[in-house]
Amino acid sequence: MAKLVEKTYGDALFDLSVDSSKVDELFEEAKAVRTVLNENTELMQLLTHPKVDKEEKEKVLENVFKGRVSDDMTGFMLLTVKKDRQKFLIKILDYYIDRVKEYKKIGVATVTTAYEMDDAKKSAIESKLIATTSYDTFEITYIVDKSLIGGMIIRVGDKVIDSSLKHQIETMSRELYKIRLERW
Repeated sequence: MAKLVEKTYGDALFDLSVDSSKVDELFEEAKAVRTVLNENTELMQLLTHPKVDKEEKEKVLENVFKGRVSDDMTGFMLLTVKKDRQKFLIKILDYYIDRVKEYKKIGVATVTTAYEMDDAKKSAIESKLIATTSYDTFEITYIVDKSLIGGMIIRVGDKVIDSSLKHQIETMSRELYKIRLERW
């Protein structure tokens, strides 16, 4: 059910942003609102508390966001309260943000290496990702994991390229173990 709610409301917000030519504006606002909701757990607790009536929740949302985000975003959040879907608001915004990134051809990648890379290497990796995918730009998170020994792991969506020495050693070990079992 949750996925259906995220998709339904996220798609509605996406359609609104495209139809009103406000994709960039609502994209930035969605990221800001998501940050506010994630950082203020008390606000989310209030919005999802069953003993707080809808009118009070709507007033709180208006007090917090009106004038700080567009009327479209404020109205969208109020709609989630009216339809009793506010507990899904962060997930809806996550879905919407991902949908806009796909629309704007912004890829999201995680690069894990055994050592900290300099800017030139990071730039080379981003250029290679742009050249080998359908994305125009990338948001890349870099992680250092010394257990990799060398090489790197690149994740883009559900695709993983693992060229780490740790992975190669594990693969060789499995192959040697198979050979050993076959000989006996």
